[in-house]
Amino acid sequence: MGSGIINTAVTGLHVAQYGLLTTEHNIANVNTPGFSRQRSIQESNAGLLTGAGYVGQGANVATVERMYSRFLTEQVERSQSSASELETYYAQISQIDDLLADPGTGLSPALQAFFASVQDLAANPSLLPNRQAMVSAAQSLSARYQSLSDQLAAMYDGINSGITAAVASVNSYGEQIASLNGRIAVAEASTGQPPNDLLDTRDQMVLELNQLIRTRTTTNTDGSYNVFVGSGQQLVVGSQLIGMATMASSADSSRLVVGLRTAAGVQEMPASLISGGSLSGLLAFRSESLDRASNDLGSNAASLALTFNAQHALGQDFFGQSQLASSPPTSFTPQFFSVSPPVVIGNTRNPPDSPLVSAAFVSPQPFNGNFYADLGNSDYRLNADGAGLTLTRLTDNKQWSGVDLAAVNAQLSSDPQGFELASPGALVAGSSYLIQPTRGAARGIAVNPALIADSRLIAAAGPLRAAVGTANTGTATISSGQAGPGYQDAVAGLPISLEYNAGELRNFPVGARVSIDGAAPVDITASDQGIAYSSGATVTLVGSASVSPPTGFSFVITGLPNNGDRFTVEINSGATADGRNALTLAQLQTQHTMSGQTASYQDAYARLVSETGNKTRQLQVSSDAQQNLLAQAQASRDSLSAVNLDEEAANLIRYQQAYQASAKAFQIGASLFDTILELAA
Repeated sequence: MGSGIINTAVTGLHVAQYGLLTTEHNIANVNTPGFSRQRSIQESNAGLLTGAGYVGQGANVATVERMYSRFLTEQVERSQSSASELETYYAQISQIDDLLADPGTGLSPALQAFFASVQDLAANPSLLPNRQAMVSAAQSLSARYQSLSDQLAAMYDGINSGITAAVASVNSYGEQIASLNGRIAVAEASTGQPPNDLLDTRDQMVLELNQLIRTRTTTNTDGSYNVFVGSGQQLVVGSQLIGMATMASSADSSRLVVGLRTAAGVQEMPASLISGGSLSGLLAFRSESLDRASNDLGSNAASLALTFNAQHALGQDFFGQSQLASSPPTSFTPQFFSVSPPVVIGNTRNPPDSPLVSAAFVSPQPFNGNFYADLGNSDYRLNADGAGLTLTRLTDNKQWSGVDLAAVNAQLSSDPQGFELASPGALVAGSSYLIQPTRGAARGIAVNPALIADSRLIAAAGPLRAAVGTANTGTATISSGQAGPGYQDAVAGLPISLEYNAGELRNFPVGARVSIDGAAPVDITASDQGIAYSSGATVTLVGSASVSPPTGFSFVITGLPNNGDRFTVEINSGATADGRNALTLAQLQTQHTMSGQTASYQDAYARLVSETGNKTRQLQVSSDAQQNLLAQAQASRDSLSAVNLDEEAANLIRYQQAYQASAKAFQIGASLFDTILELAA
């Protein structure tokens, strides 16, 4: 009897001791990341059959179980992955938001200062300080474009560094998980018991891996994990690490992308397969926001340069030089700004004999006396499949197709995108080209060095002027006139002396083309041919090209002329105080010069700032909401798995009392056994 009591008491001591050890282990790991609290699972030993029935033989500890739910753990991993993605995206886009909206670094103040200097020049074009001030303001504006572009370019470098660091961390976590898989498999196979602390460590590695990239895991029969990313690409298989790598994009070698190691080498992963985690946040930020901001800024710079140059070319400088007349001591300088052309990048996988493709900006189109550009904010991809070419706008996948570049350019002329393509030879089947019309434009905008050296070359005046005849008897007046594209082809044989008779204007040069109020041009075929004219109509001498609306040299005769009254059109000689072209240049500030007559420079930039700000705010709200979801998921998991010190303190008392009771039973058993020995003696 005493021996049975002793044996049973010993099992009770063992059970209580395991309980105390497990409880103390929980208390010691209360602050260990990823630790799941454990509990000892005890069970009754098989009873001993006696004549009086089965007599209990105490208890044993079957296993030490961790309080763990795979469902709750996966919920935390998913929430952590989404939270890390949004947090990373928000941190990156906040930099662009601060950069663009800051009055000290943003574009708006520089634009306003530049056009204010143009207006000052239009008011007093003969003052050299006004010309110098305009050049200085133009340099400041160019420097602001360049500074913004440089900072965005630095962010591209930062993204490349971030991708490299993230991929290195992914591989490091993958290596640790693979190592833990091996140790777990050995431990379970040798003991048949779960190695709880190793399992917790592995789950913590998976959770931290999900901060970098969203993963999915499956469990093998030996207890090891398989870890998958994307749409099922293997990262870890049992104790083997497949791993990831960074590589230059085949479409654009300046951009690092993520590749997956395979037996055939490193294979580039489409960005769409990488979801969740900071890695996805970096890639999404680059493709959605950084590219958009860079292209928008470049479109603004290129549109400004192209439209301003187009109008500047229609003027006359301080020396009386224009496209119509240029003579020593200097030559006419039509280009006010220079700007980097569109960039075309051939795919690194193109066939070896693929020709180079180039792109050029299309000349701005005139409307209402001003110019506009059709540039957008998208990149394009040109593919050759052997049967023809397809140009795809990447923002919305709109396509233009043709058998060759001439056919594609013909489509672009009817649906303008602001650029055209060229190649010295036919494109090879299987070749692909990335076209970035505006990505580098802001970085390459600059003021013409000739204007910096001599501000008198600014074409502030109009190249022609219209005037009433000195012998006129009527009350009609004539405007000074406005030059449009092709004006030099429309006014051959200057000066032109028009005569009014019986409601008609006559004496147009034979071969001239004349439009009244924008109507279809009329060709002058005879020297006595008249054009019906009524007071206040706009007369335009049109060049040889058929343009709608007609452009050339336009003027307005107002009031009632008498028969025989004359009106002359002549070169604007000695016009140092003429600011007509500068006034038109200043008006570009408020005209819809961008995006196909839909926005001004300031409107387009304000839209960029607004869209970036709205996206930043949206991500801030989404990030905060996701952090709350993560906190809730962690709280749900912790309610099951986290260590509660109050509960563990209660367990300590419970197991202490059980230990003491078993010890007391052991003492009683020993005393009884001693009594029996004494009786036997």
